[in-house]
Amino acid sequence: MVVLPKLVVILGPTACGKSGLGVELAARYGGEIVSADSRQVYRGMDLGTGKIKPEERCGVPHHMLDILEPGTPYSAARYQQDAYGAIDSILARGRLPFLVGGSGLYLRAVTKGFVFPDIAPDSALRAALSGQSTEALYALVYRQTGQELNGSERHNRQRLLRIAEKVLGGGGQEAEYHPRYDPLLLGVAYPREEMYRRIEIRLADRLASGMIEEVAELRLAGVPDAFLEAMGLEYRYILHYLTGQITTKEALAEALGQAIRHFAKRQVSWFRKDDALWLHMAENPLEEACGAIDRFLSGGE
Repeated sequence: MVVLPKLVVILGPTACGKSGLGVELAARYGGEIVSADSRQVYRGMDLGTGKIKPEERCGVPHHMLDILEPGTPYSAARYQQDAYGAIDSILARGRLPFLVGGSGLYLRAVTKGFVFPDIAPDSALRAALSGQSTEALYALVYRQTGQELNGSERHNRQRLLRIAEKVLGGGGQEAEYHPRYDPLLLGVAYPREEMYRRIEIRLADRLASGMIEEVAELRLAGVPDAFLEAMGLEYRYILHYLTGQITTKEALAEALGQAIRHFAKRQVSWFRKDDALWLHMAENPLEEACGAIDRFLSGGE
């Protein structure tokens, strides 16, 4: 029997403390963190993605942050290979890898070892699909695969076109998998009302800290509006504010807060399908997580 390398995974919805808990655990176990966030791979997209600040990392090495310029195409398949490289290098150094994030497809690509089919582009099929709306493409992908995409991916038209092309071209979508690691999944979440309260507080703090200015600077640097729109949530709604589609900061905060709450609710539904140990975040999650990791590393779980 092949013994797979161990990987600790911290997952859950936005604003529930994944990054902070990841740092505490990695510091305690001499580990390193691999980010599993579809937007934090981009440089200069910090406040809008909730990226952990350098001073908050407490000396713990972080991987898969700031690896691309905004506007650069990226996929779950490419993330999987990049994350494999980061995790394998951590293991080679004799350290414990922690995969931390909230992008469900990216997490499962690594923890389950999805095999992404390499289907050649079909120009005729692509042309036929191009006539459908983004919403119709998402509905097609969901019907064929049962795959729920996160907010930014759901509105990424080019990604949806490519997935739909693979599905209808006979390639399927992540039907096979070959696990590369033995993962321990630790889930972080709060009761819904507390989660919504945390989202509201964090959003107000990020807006006060310059999140609108961050998006404005990205536009000035030449990042296309279409890319910001595809990133969803903070970047889409602030773009709408900057272009006059949302007229006041108060309306922006209200609309964006509602969108983030809906996104978090979808994340909870997604992650509840995973075989995770859900930590009691309002009690002593660090002690609970350490107990689970100790058992996992000793072969007791």
